[in-house]
Amino acid sequence: MESQSLSSPLVGISDYQRENGEVKGRREVLLAEVKKLVCLAGPLIASSLLQTILQMISVMFAAHLGELSFFAASKATSFANVTGFSLMVGMAAALETFCGQAFGAKQNHMLGIYLQRAMLVLVVVCIPVSIVWANAGQILMAIGQDKDISSEAGVYAKWLIPALFAFGPLHCCIRFLQTQSIVIPVMVASAVTALLHLLVCWLLVFKFGLGSRGAALSNSMAYWVNLMMLALYVRLSPSCKKSWNGFSREAFHGLLSFIRLAIPSGIMVWMEFWLFESVVNFSGLLPNPKLETTTIPIIYNTAMLIFMIPYGLAAAVSTRVSNELGAGRPKAACLAAHVVIILAMLVGLAVGLILILVRNIWGYAYSNEVEVVKYVSILLPIVAASNLVDGLQAVLSGVARGCGWQTPAAFVNAGAYNVVGIPSAALLAFTAHLGGKGLWMGIVCGLTVQLMVLLIITLSTDWENEAKKAKQRVHNNPIPIE
Repeated sequence: MESQSLSSPLVGISDYQRENGEVKGRREVLLAEVKKLVCLAGPLIASSLLQTILQMISVMFAAHLGELSFFAASKATSFANVTGFSLMVGMAAALETFCGQAFGAKQNHMLGIYLQRAMLVLVVVCIPVSIVWANAGQILMAIGQDKDISSEAGVYAKWLIPALFAFGPLHCCIRFLQTQSIVIPVMVASAVTALLHLLVCWLLVFKFGLGSRGAALSNSMAYWVNLMMLALYVRLSPSCKKSWNGFSREAFHGLLSFIRLAIPSGIMVWMEFWLFESVVNFSGLLPNPKLETTTIPIIYNTAMLIFMIPYGLAAAVSTRVSNELGAGRPKAACLAAHVVIILAMLVGLAVGLILILVRNIWGYAYSNEVEVVKYVSILLPIVAASNLVDGLQAVLSGVARGCGWQTPAAFVNAGAYNVVGIPSAALLAFTAHLGGKGLWMGIVCGLTVQLMVLLIITLSTDWENEAKKAKQRVHNNPIPIE
């Protein structure tokens, strides 16, 4: 009777017990997995929030210099996120597959090699991206943006270029540590960086009189400081003794295998940034552009902040799935995938409820204009719905990274956002005359399609086969331990 009660077609708990040689009740197994996910996700959520706040701090200091500096810094930051930072984050996420599965397979010596490969590739990618940033002003003017704002944004983007060359390697280090479940140092380093950034930004902007250039430069310095702290931890900590054996020429081998996974991984993240950026740009074409361009960025910033919660869960489940597949425990990976879906749903509902409860006052955090506050209150329930759907697709994307499904997931994202999301947003906003509500409802349409396809893929997965693929990936290019 007991064994029958433990059987579950959803999470396969009885199979999980046989696989791990454990005798635990259904509740104990589920709670143990929840604990593992939460312990990983908590520090990752905090560090992601702190990373996001870095850019917000620089923009806020620029805002004190006047409207032109504020709009230029905002435009340059948005441009940098879409054309560079999002690509770096996505490409670095390929390490969640390589390092996570290698760690699960106890091939610890491979992690340092993968880290070096990733850094090499991302630094090379930074070169063409930096050329784009150096010409950001001309590009923005060419696509019809205000001349004065574009010119000032171009200057801000140029001073952000040093940040790019630290940002990619930084996220490689974060993934390297994350896949070993070393997440507290990542959070602490992010917190120290944020505190230092406040001081450095104030000094450069006001005391040294660098203005908005100082705000951008302080951002660059913050990423380099964060990178140096994590690099020192990797080099000196006993926790990384087995996974970091110093620099090796072997890092130059197998670059193509990393690139094959890194490119679709980068596209996965870039596509989502492109969807939201398109919506922000559409807002300036609506009948009441002043209200829309004031309100939509508020909604966008709110959505990005609360998205850090499912983003942390996605990183946690990616680690759990990749580790378990690498260790040859497919049922445990399946359990983690199903549990995180339930967690993401509960978190999305809770956050959505909070947004609905505070909808009438949230706008005052950004503006004292009654019209803006009222419009924010109308849009927040739609944001609550989008966050629920976005959170679910985020954790499913995390499962995809843990398994190494970046290529099919990239095609899913491209179709959901470009074929459904952006056209739906345009139709609802302009043809149906729903304005900003239509734009955000279009986002929900695109995210829903993405969610449904990823959910079907996840629920129909042959986990035994995924474990075999992970074993093949880990042992494809074994590097001898000296």
